[in-house]
Amino acid sequence: MNMTPKETVAYLNEYVIGQDEAKKTIAIALRTRFRRMQLDEELQDDIMPKNILMIGSTGVGKTEIARRLAKLMNLPFIKVEASKYTEVGFVGRDVESMVRDLVMASIDIVKKEHQAKNIEQVGNYVLDAIVDKLLPPLPLMASNEKKEEYKFSRERMIERVLSGEMDDKIIEIEIPKSSLEFNDTNLPPEMAKVQESFSQMFAGLNKQDLKKEVCVFDAKHILKAEAGEKLLDMQGIHSEALKRAAQGGIIFLDEIDKIAVSSKNEGRNDPGKEGVQRDLLPIVEGSSVSTKFGQIKTDHILFIAAGAFHVSKPSDLIPELQGRFPLRVELNPMDEESLYLILTQTKSSLLRQYEALLKVEGMELSFDDEAIRALAKLAQSANEKTEDIGARRLHTVIEKVLEDISFNADERAGEKVVITKELVHEKLDKLVEDEDLARYIL
Repeated sequence: MNMTPKETVAYLNEYVIGQDEAKKTIAIALRTRFRRMQLDEELQDDIMPKNILMIGSTGVGKTEIARRLAKLMNLPFIKVEASKYTEVGFVGRDVESMVRDLVMASIDIVKKEHQAKNIEQVGNYVLDAIVDKLLPPLPLMASNEKKEEYKFSRERMIERVLSGEMDDKIIEIEIPKSSLEFNDTNLPPEMAKVQESFSQMFAGLNKQDLKKEVCVFDAKHILKAEAGEKLLDMQGIHSEALKRAAQGGIIFLDEIDKIAVSSKNEGRNDPGKEGVQRDLLPIVEGSSVSTKFGQIKTDHILFIAAGAFHVSKPSDLIPELQGRFPLRVELNPMDEESLYLILTQTKSSLLRQYEALLKVEGMELSFDDEAIRALAKLAQSANEKTEDIGARRLHTVIEKVLEDISFNADERAGEKVVITKELVHEKLDKLVEDEDLARYIL
């Protein structure tokens, strides 16, 4: 991914309002990875990633930055919640499974790239298979005259299949029975290999292909999927995916504050949380993790951790883990102006989403600027009076304003509906003013 820090920040600006420090830090970290890959291998090994810890209350854009990065980058990227992992020895997912998840994400990326390269070969395979069914090949002993006639007929048939003229014709195709694939990343690699051996054994008991009658149009899609698998070098894909995950992988570790043991918690008597931190330490520090596709070193995987830290503080994490996240960025809480900009300046804002959804019913929805200001002000007021959930409050207030309009949208096809400041206040004022009511409804 060859994007300058400025280009990365410009992309994130389209979806996340403010939080310039966080965007800048992440953009530099990504660019550093690109710079490292251009160096000699000996020097590459010595340059370790600078892991990032993002601190900010809920709804300020931590997860949104992660989501947008995942779409932007063609690098192995996964987002996981630290709270779902348990200490080794307890029932649940162990922390090594996040690295196996990263490898699976890497395999998907590499597989899609190889399929894109083979698109022409896949098209030829599908075309030949369908034409062979519509126009069976001649016997080997056929005369030269018959062969010339067949050649002409085949070329004509290829044109008809490509033009879609034969899409309604029914043909019989053979579909190979697919073996069950076990991709449970929480299983130890040895167990995963045993499961895979069983699946291959059961697949070998009945190798007969399934015969199915389908129209040519459906056959194109079925055979395309089959050809894609046949033409792929899966061993090469696995090898490349492991390398890419190890050298360019990024793990976004959300909710890391949930495994921190608060200093208020007397005696720090929560072995489960501290155990997860201890298990996480060697992975962040750099170690080898076994997967069913081979060993992967975690030394150069970039970890971006995020948490609200309402109850606990970053200093409540064990010291060794704190030291592995040298870059710390604090995200600012949302204010009224930020909420207004989220509704008006972001590329896929909530208002655009609702306008597009109701357009399906034939209704033209629009929002006055004063109404948008009122939505931002009331959302901020609700955040101040109850729990501050940041930009997520906008979902609830807008849904409350549009509830009746959305319910009766099918009866109002062809109408132009303008959301005004008065309508917003009529729907929300009582709810926001009554603190007890706001806690349950907003």
